[in-house]
Amino acid sequence: MTDPESLESLEPRALWGFFLALSKIPRGSRNEAAAADWVAERGRALGGTVERDAVGNVLIRKAASPGREGRPAVALQCHVDMVCEQNEGTGHDFTRDPIRVRRVGDHLRATGTTLGADNGIGVAAALAVLADDTLERPAIEVLVTIDEETGLTGAANLHPGWLTATRLLNLDSEAEGEVTIGCAGGIDTLARRTLRFGPAPAGARALRVKVHGLKGGHSGIDIAQGRANALRLLAQTLEPFSTTPGFALASLSGGNKRNAIPREAMAVVVVPDAAAEAAVRARATEAAQVWRTAYGAFDPGVEIGVDAATADRVMSAEDTRALLGLLQAGPHGVEAMSPDIPGLVQTSTNLGVVELDAGTDTATVCFLTRSAIQSSRDALSARIEAIATRAGFSCEHTTGYPGWKPEPGSEIVRLVTEVHRAHFGRDIEVKAIHAGLECGLIGEKYPAMEMASIGPDMGDVHTPDEYVSIGSVQRFWPFLRAILAAM
Repeated sequence: MTDPESLESLEPRALWGFFLALSKIPRGSRNEAAAADWVAERGRALGGTVERDAVGNVLIRKAASPGREGRPAVALQCHVDMVCEQNEGTGHDFTRDPIRVRRVGDHLRATGTTLGADNGIGVAAALAVLADDTLERPAIEVLVTIDEETGLTGAANLHPGWLTATRLLNLDSEAEGEVTIGCAGGIDTLARRTLRFGPAPAGARALRVKVHGLKGGHSGIDIAQGRANALRLLAQTLEPFSTTPGFALASLSGGNKRNAIPREAMAVVVVPDAAAEAAVRARATEAAQVWRTAYGAFDPGVEIGVDAATADRVMSAEDTRALLGLLQAGPHGVEAMSPDIPGLVQTSTNLGVVELDAGTDTATVCFLTRSAIQSSRDALSARIEAIATRAGFSCEHTTGYPGWKPEPGSEIVRLVTEVHRAHFGRDIEVKAIHAGLECGLIGEKYPAMEMASIGPDMGDVHTPDEYVSIGSVQRFWPFLRAILAAM
């Protein structure tokens, strides 16, 4: 770990300065208004004209450098919100506390929380472009959207005609040496059931069973990494007791974000006596060992803890079996691989979140289904509904968001690949990804827009292990400048 003062001296100085300043502002999805205001203020201070739309997106326009006035404008696009995840015991308040950034070798990380390099690095890079008066470039339009992580709200509500640029660089990719030219679309399925509760039996014992220590990860990028799902493991741990007399769930929750593979899940259960308690503890110990062996290097840290708890009321036996059953039977993981692009996931779903609303006694189970093919996406979400309905849940599907069709022959892809070859002496990898990017929605509003996505190396995004490579950012910055200069 390095003294925080050394972070201020990182190069490129302007880019890192903007990133560190942004990291001090709480900006979890749907709580990013202050950060968006800060971006707008920075845009004005850097000589741009700033516009805001009804949902809070920020558009900063800055004129071309002298001699480049006749070139077509280019848009730089990024999102200001971040995923808020933290390790148990960190005690971070994402509505108030700044991200505690630290350096570990070549990586910048946060202390016990997500870092927000996704997509704070993109925001910082776009502002650094606006601040760079030495760069010869065309007119710039910096589009900073809101609420990308939970609903793509900013991109979905983007007004056609607001942008004048016909070329767009999305700055939300996470791998150096790659240019992304396509992505999957997605849809959420929310399965709900109103639970019936009764008083906990007199003399019963309450236990808190928690699955933790998992890697989690981005539900698009990491879905094929073979990692465990904490909600699934919790249900499998408890299922053998679901027909035991006197066993019941008092509560169950897990996962934090629809687009993050659940790292932790917890249930409070009630058992009738000491023998049943001993059986639950033994099952947890055995199951943890079995899954550590089964997942191996994919997820070696699986732990299942059992502690004493309290419970005043419990779910009915029917509701207990229904909830545990859905968590076991509901799909999770890769459904199909692409027949055209080796190694690319074509269709998947993430069993991402279970929440219990104490006010309405409603359990909600959220699945995020992704696919490059809309019919496959819709078929899998229909199968989820069929399974959930048979388990006694009602289902609601969001309107979904479109994929981004690859256009490998576009002028912007040609330019990015040529600049990379000239700058680094090697070819860039042109690829499509299974994760979602805002380019699909932007393309719906701007059908003629040519788009490509680039970024520096990041890892373990959407988890408290998130990092960004300092060296990669140092190489990304001149690459981005060279692309804009070539335009």
